[in-house]
Amino acid sequence: MEGNKMDWRRLLSNKRLGQESIQHRKDDRTEFQRDYDRLIFSAPFRRLQNKTQVFPLPGSIFVHNRLTHSLEVSSVGRSLGNDVSRLLLERHPDLADSHLTELGSIVSAACLAHDLGNPPFGHSGERAIGTYFSEGEGQFLQTYYCPHTQDSLTEAQWSDITNFEGNANAFRLLTHHFKGRRKGGFVMTYSTLASIVKYPFTSNLANGKRKFGFFQSELQDYCRIAEDLGIKRLPSPEGTCRYVRYPLVYLVEAADDICYEIMDIEDAHKLKLLTTDETRNLFLAYFDEAKRAEISDRMNMLDDVNEQIVYLRSCVINCLEQECVKVFVEHEDEILSGTFVGTLIDNISELPHMAYKSCEKTAFEKIYHCKDVVDIEIAGYTVITTLTDLMVKAVTQPDKAFSQLLINRVSTQYDILAPSLYGRIMAVLDYISGMTDIYALDLYRKINGTSLPNV
Repeated sequence: MEGNKMDWRRLLSNKRLGQESIQHRKDDRTEFQRDYDRLIFSAPFRRLQNKTQVFPLPGSIFVHNRLTHSLEVSSVGRSLGNDVSRLLLERHPDLADSHLTELGSIVSAACLAHDLGNPPFGHSGERAIGTYFSEGEGQFLQTYYCPHTQDSLTEAQWSDITNFEGNANAFRLLTHHFKGRRKGGFVMTYSTLASIVKYPFTSNLANGKRKFGFFQSELQDYCRIAEDLGIKRLPSPEGTCRYVRYPLVYLVEAADDICYEIMDIEDAHKLKLLTTDETRNLFLAYFDEAKRAEISDRMNMLDDVNEQIVYLRSCVINCLEQECVKVFVEHEDEILSGTFVGTLIDNISELPHMAYKSCEKTAFEKIYHCKDVVDIEIAGYTVITTLTDLMVKAVTQPDKAFSQLLINRVSTQYDILAPSLYGRIMAVLDYISGMTDIYALDLYRKINGTSLPNV
């Protein structure tokens, strides 16, 4: 069995994509801390403050956006990484001189990056892009022939755009050589990059579920990282690629699962979609009777109802974090062998697992289908579909006068006049997915003539 397992020493590498031959600088920051700092000071990360998480961007009540969500996920991820590191080092003291001591830094950096590829308007924007090509006006590209460059889309490239995926787009954003940016994109470490690829296979293996890890344009980058780290490659049909999950993906995924589910419940309480009693009961259900009584006594010492919910939420996150650490450590061999099934949350103890499923059910019924959420999804769908349609037609018919106006509006970092059709389409998607909700809406209004500059 040992021979079939991935090796921690090889899995944890601070080699940087695009700077493989450059020696690391020597100061108090580790290379993984540098990853974190590069992300948090970057423009794409800042733009997350104006991207929808679940609820519409706030008015008088502040709820989570993509930026606050990413910061919270990073905080939980650091705790998961640090606790797993401590327990694994007790089991493997011979790895004390390896990067296993830095799991918290790697996971926290990856958590910061995990949503960078999401387009405006949350999952609605993601679906709008994919369905524009699979169901909408973009279907003309399936057999498109461009006389200017004599190219068309391959089956694998068509699969990329019809199944557009925010996770794959995050990997592209971090690794793609945009104009004016150094080779290797953000020049992140191999371990941080591998940690964000939740679905380590190509789009033509996604079976129509729109969940995959990298586009054709970044396939070779992922393969290079995976081979260097010793991530096991699985058999797959010709023209496709599949690997087992990189171990730290499970921790990044768990941090995300914990935060979005629990924080959505708290936000719903703030917006009065859930009553205080409903919220208390959902959170207290994670604990046995004795622990529930202890938590209730401490909670009742707080006079403010919102502070009571905040305290309960913190207890639940701590419970789920400890449960996920336990699952990861207990299943280390399966994770390193690539045979672990499901997520960490799927494998936690029965009581918290039942409570988590209850939160999921409540969120689905009372939050994700509430009027405000559905309205923003409808609006976002329309905005993104329209912008995608206009820009795709501009880059496939660049000689038209209106096409030139649109093309001239795009930043030069996006190669929308690339020689290949696939390159131009991906540049359009880079441009649109990088927008904030507000920017996309403003551009939509200007293009439609309902808003003019300085009017």
